[in-house]
Amino acid sequence: MTGAFDVPRRHRVGLTLPTNRACAATISAVAAEAAYAVREFEVEVHLLILDSSDAPTVSAHDRTVAGLPVVPGVVVHHLDERAQRVFLRDVIDRAALPESEPDHLLGLLLPDGVSYGACTDRAFLVAAALGCRSVHRRDSDSRYQVFEGEPVFPIRHELASLGKRAADASAGVSEVDLDPSLAHRPVAMVGASFIGELSVDIGGIRELDKDAYDTVVGLWAPAEWSEEERAGLAEESFKGAGLLPFRGDHATLTLVDPMRVDMCNIAFHQDVYERLPLPPATDTIGSDYFLVHAVHDATLPGVLHNRDIENFYTGERRTHAGFMAYQRRFVKFLLSMLHFHFVYAGMAEAGPALLDDGQRLDAAPVRALLARSVRLDRAENERRLDVVQRTYRRLGGKYAEFAERVAAEQESLLAEAGRDIEDFVLLIDGWAALMEAARTTGVRSAARPGATVRSRGAVR
Repeated sequence: MTGAFDVPRRHRVGLTLPTNRACAATISAVAAEAAYAVREFEVEVHLLILDSSDAPTVSAHDRTVAGLPVVPGVVVHHLDERAQRVFLRDVIDRAALPESEPDHLLGLLLPDGVSYGACTDRAFLVAAALGCRSVHRRDSDSRYQVFEGEPVFPIRHELASLGKRAADASAGVSEVDLDPSLAHRPVAMVGASFIGELSVDIGGIRELDKDAYDTVVGLWAPAEWSEEERAGLAEESFKGAGLLPFRGDHATLTLVDPMRVDMCNIAFHQDVYERLPLPPATDTIGSDYFLVHAVHDATLPGVLHNRDIENFYTGERRTHAGFMAYQRRFVKFLLSMLHFHFVYAGMAEAGPALLDDGQRLDAAPVRALLARSVRLDRAENERRLDVVQRTYRRLGGKYAEFAERVAAEQESLLAEAGRDIEDFVLLIDGWAALMEAARTTGVRSAARPGATVRSRGAVR
């Protein structure tokens, strides 16, 4: 697991770890991946720890960061929510969007609730401020596999291919499954999956009642799918790469199937995330996968590799409160599919028409599809909630208790699903201006010594 690929010197890349929980071990592990990247590829890695934890946990993370080895070429930025808020306020003020309410935009990018899309959007903006060419995301509830005594770092494949023309990237992969007509397009995304526990915390339903599990998971399929297709989706979903550990590298240059990658193990080139943000929906799992679909449907090449990360559940998700919160996020995910399946179908039909003349994502057709989806009849979502309530009540115990909460919140849940899409449209409308503003905005965090930090934006 040694040897470097031909990557230009001194490109800046952003390796980001968003977190709202104690994860000192993960911080140290991701810092080791940053050091590996510098050693193998001679890039400058900006490790972006976006910390929404409580004050004692932030302080503990500060101590972890202070104790990291000094590695020339690795710069660590640990931003708590106060620092993130200052940065975002500066960006929003500089963007001076005429028809947007600054406080509302700030609330979308740094909401009170959990938002998997918004935390990654913040990483995109910080990366732009630092002059990064790519963003590589990891999660605090995952860890690296170990093979022959060494951690299996996904950044090896990410930096080997990201941003290269597909024709040039083909030399660094195991196989090519890409139409030759796409060989001139750049590699926009590199990703893999995970092994271990299900990515969605609903394994308990499967243990109690396999039919109930198939019914609930099948709810995220398009309404027109058959029962057989829904059963197939339930069998395939949320398992990642299963349980088999890493035994050697394999990477495929292809149009990456969104079902084959996980957001704990993903990297995007700047020509993707600087053009289109992620949905800022709160308390909704899956909101951060939108760009994976956009890259695939726009026929932008990607690399799918097998350096899968190990997923595990934190203790909080085992508590009663954690269970209730997570199930609500799962239900909101199901409701979001009313809109996203419509948009995904439209993007798939548009194909390369989602690109501009420079072969980069064009936000306009995506925005138009999202705006149309807001007007969809919500009867399909009412049916989803009805099935969730009936199925969870049959399971009994804490599931029946959750079903009662769904019944009490039904109207608000249905309304939130539509508002989440409206907020996404609003963020898309301002994204280009926010990105431009970010490129001239400083990041006020204590950078760890060890790298010469060039002037902001000097390297692109």
